Amino acid sequence: QVQLVESGGGLVQAGGSLKLSCAASGRTFSSDAMGWFRQAPGKEREFVAVISGSGGITYYATSLKGRFTISRDNAKNTVYLQMNSLKPEDTAVYYCAARTGSLTLSQKTRTYDYWGQGTQVTVSS
Repeated sequence: QVQLVESGGGLVQAGGSLKLSCAASGRTFSSDAMGWFRQAPGKEREFVAVISGSGGITYYATSLKGRFTISRDNAKNTVYLQMNSLKPEDTAVYYCAARTGSLTLSQKTRTYDYWGQGTQVTVSS
């Protein structure tokens, strides 16, 4: 059974940092794009970042570029999201997702095949 399990969320003050992890099990995703998304209360799930299977290509939501960094360790079947200079508006549940069977890096939630259960990030002002 394929599972994606996020961890590393929590409560942090504005300006602080958190590093999220997404550990995959049940299959290897080293050839697949992995993405991070987030969903704030009352809002739609939105794209945060995506990374290619090799880790050589990354894309970010324009508003987050420069503060967030996505990376992966294929030996550990794990993807990370380093979040710096956090703001209260970054408060959301953060989800990782895997997109299989395509080399295209996508920002659309419907194109991802596997999802984690999410981890809460709360940024206090």
